[in-house]
Parts: sequence; structure tokens; C-alpha cells
Amino acid sequence: MALTSAKAFGCDAVLLVPAIVTETVGYGDAYKRSQDNIRRLLPLAEEMRVIIAVENVWNKFLLSPLEFARYVDEFDSPWLKAYFDVGNVIVFGFAQDWIRTLGKRIVKIHLKDFKRSGYKWTNLLEGDVNWPEVRKALDEIGYRGFLTPELSGGDEAYLADLSKRIDRIIAGK
Repeated sequence: MALTSAKAFGCDAVLLVPAIVTETVGYGDAYKRSQDNIRRLLPLAEEMRVIIAVENVWNKFLLSPLEFARYVDEFDSPWLKAYFDVGNVIVFGFAQDWIRTLGKRIVKIHLKDFKRSGYKWTNLLEGDVNWPEVRKALDEIGYRGFLTPELSGGDEAYLADLSKRIDRIIAGK
């Protein structure tokens, strides 16, 4: 199980995609089933002292920052938080708005970028994410956790360039 493995490796959180909505799995069913199953895991999360961090992905679920915040709040548990992916929300809105709305619910962050025109993933700083505003929003909510890039791998030159891009994001440029 992810929670016991996370504890053994010294991790403080596990990422969970809570549900998927399909033609045969309705939104209401996905919402209820995901919450029911997560509630059963919360006592173990508390025992292991590992946060379950739900992430919004392109699964037709948790489509607005208000809904995502409500979803997390309904658990009323310090062991259920948000794993926010900056790039995943660009089709639906603006990352800085999601960050401000989710606020202290955010425990981890994935860095990605997306270009609305052409509908494609890009390297960091080449898409439509307003990185200075994202950085400002992170400061406003007091986020001090990790920023983990979720991108393709590459050679040493690619990774050096990626590191510089992340440095620019952290600097707010």
C-alpha cells in the first residue's frame, strides 16, 4: 500500500488521483465513491503520518478551484490535502486563481506548462502559465514546499536548462 510504503521511505505525502468521470461513471458517483474510499484510508494516513494529496488531472473531475477546495474541506482532516498541478488547470482557468483559492490546502506542487493555442504541453516558461503571477500567488498563501517538475526526461543539457527555468520561476521572472 502506498501509505505504508511512503512511511517506510520517509515520505510525508502520497499523490492520489481520486476519481475519473466517464460515460458510464457519473460525476456524482465518482464524487461519492472517491470520498467514501478516501475516508476509509484516513485513519491509516494518520497512523502513518502521511498526507493523502489529491491531484486534479484531465479526468473530468474537480473542474474548478472552488469545487476542489470544497472537496478537500469536506474531509475536515489534516491528512487530506491538495497536490496542485500548475499546468493541468490552464485549459480551465488560471493557475494563480487556483492557488489563491486552494490556499493552505496545497501540500505539494507539480510544475508543467501548456499552450492553449495548438493545445499542447510545452517546456516550462514556453506556455500560457503566467509564472510571475503563480510565484506571487504562492508567496501570498505562504507555500514553502517542493516544486516538482513533471516533464519528460532528458540528457544533461536538458536538465541543466530545466534547472535554470525553475530558478527563474522561483525568482518570479
